[in-house]
Amino acid sequence: MTKNEMIKGRVFLLAATIIWGSAFIFQKMGMDHVGPFTFGLFRFCLGALALLPVIWIADATQRRKARTASRTGVCNHTLLTGGLLCGVANFVAGSLQQVGLVYTTAGKAGFITSMDIVIVPLLLIIMKRKVSRKIWISVAMACVGLYLLCITESFSLQLGDGLVLGCAVAYSFQILLIDYYSEKTDPIRLSFITFMSAGLMSGIVAVIWEDIEWQAIVDCAVPILYVAILEVCIAFTLQIVGQKYTPPALAAIIMSMESVFAALCGGIFLHEVMTGREILGCVIMFAAFLLSQLADTKMPLKSHEKGELT
Repeated sequence: MTKNEMIKGRVFLLAATIIWGSAFIFQKMGMDHVGPFTFGLFRFCLGALALLPVIWIADATQRRKARTASRTGVCNHTLLTGGLLCGVANFVAGSLQQVGLVYTTAGKAGFITSMDIVIVPLLLIIMKRKVSRKIWISVAMACVGLYLLCITESFSLQLGDGLVLGCAVAYSFQILLIDYYSEKTDPIRLSFITFMSAGLMSGIVAVIWEDIEWQAIVDCAVPILYVAILEVCIAFTLQIVGQKYTPPALAAIIMSMESVFAALCGGIFLHEVMTGREILGCVIMFAAFLLSQLADTKMPLKSHEKGELT
């Protein structure tokens, strides 16, 4: 893997992160009109459908270059398996996050979601992959920050915060799944199957548990379209493409920066206010994210190829 490809991967992930941070305010706005699973149905399915022109253009380009379609075919078993597994992880994460936003602020949700920076290294250890000492220091700092941000003085975790923390766990598994399958399949098709399967699962739950009203959906059109096109179609596809050139622990670090943009957008557009304790927690978490990023600046190419983070 070349240095330019590694830079390309990080730029793509950072762009996705900026979009995700701003999307929290639209997700929260959406809860004023429709249920979380109805929102997920339109969010993921519309995002998947928006990818169809991209797939068509990519196919046309490949045909002009006389490339075979064996690696990118929709019926490829590996592609279908990866897309469905990523779809399950995306459905669980997106649903927990969407429900959690009913009970917590967009800013706090952004920071808690970023706790996949803690969870991914733990999963990598279980998978017997190396994680450096600097990353573990960052993990410890992030835990302290999360405590200050979420745990009340009575040592309890609020419902919304707990749901979003569960979302971070699900996203951690999604990061590792994408890390595995993006190397073996076409990333755009992987995105399409991921989002469509997550949308269909959301739709099944919405039909069973929620009242789907057309007028409410129309009233929620702006949040749905923003999240479907920018967050799902563009940002998640940038994630999948970017992870092809970025080791999973570093990918989690870069994407955790969405917390900063979520807090900024929540304060500017939703007038959310954090306590001094919560702000201190955010500052410590942000410092942990920066330290984790700096820990990788001198990473040799060979260790990247082995999936190590030094």
